[in-house]
Amino acid sequence: MAKIIAIANQKGGVGKTSTAINLSSSIAASERKTLLIDIDPQANSSSGLGISKDRKSVYEVLIGAEQISDCIIETHMPNLDILPSHINLVGAEVELVTMPNRENLLKESVRSLEGYEYIFIDCPPSLGLLTLNAFTATHSVLIPVQCEYFALEGLGQLLNTINLVRRNLNKELKIEGVLLTMFDQRLRLSHQVIEEVNKYFGDKVFKTIIHRNVRISEAPSHAQPVILYDAFSTGAKNYLSLASELIAKNTNNDSVRND
Repeated sequence: MAKIIAIANQKGGVGKTSTAINLSSSIAASERKTLLIDIDPQANSSSGLGISKDRKSVYEVLIGAEQISDCIIETHMPNLDILPSHINLVGAEVELVTMPNRENLLKESVRSLEGYEYIFIDCPPSLGLLTLNAFTATHSVLIPVQCEYFALEGLGQLLNTINLVRRNLNKELKIEGVLLTMFDQRLRLSHQVIEEVNKYFGDKVFKTIIHRNVRISEAPSHAQPVILYDAFSTGAKNYLSLASELIAKNTNNDSVRND
């Protein structure tokens, strides 16, 4: 069964979608079949990979109008598929409220998929019903935290939501790790944030740090992940390093479970 990881932080502008696109692409580059699910109504992961807005989307899957396998699209990145988002998701939370078993609508579809080693879910910058569906469907949550002022603001609420989901809806939900993003080594503040995050989260913090890099910002306008846009950039190297760290971590965990 695929390892399913939600990428979430209700605080916007932390590198969440950049991480969703570039981490999933870097995992795919290691010849592991990967799926990216865009459940953010802004659909930035979808547009960042060149997916047009008139495609069947996760919206149809959630309301039961389409099978998930009929909505998944191949991307230009080898080994990477996407279940795109759509602006219709803006009103989906209202529609879902009256549906039975509304917290498990995504889980039932995602857990039925075969052939993927990794599935990533790009969550909205909120803690509503769409994010709740992602947390219920997933094995773990990856939390991007930017190396800027107020970096830890609101994280308590996110951790509380994860704990509530673990107690009531998804007992296996874990924190995959905390990812430091937008690091600028010239700024004293960036180094202070790293110290603060490490003090707060300890060994949950990924060793890889994503540096502030203009190529990461430019790549979506060319509908490409950064490793296709500029494979030699700092951003590409950072995300390839993160992919290696994540794969090694999960390979080690699999070995421990099998012993």
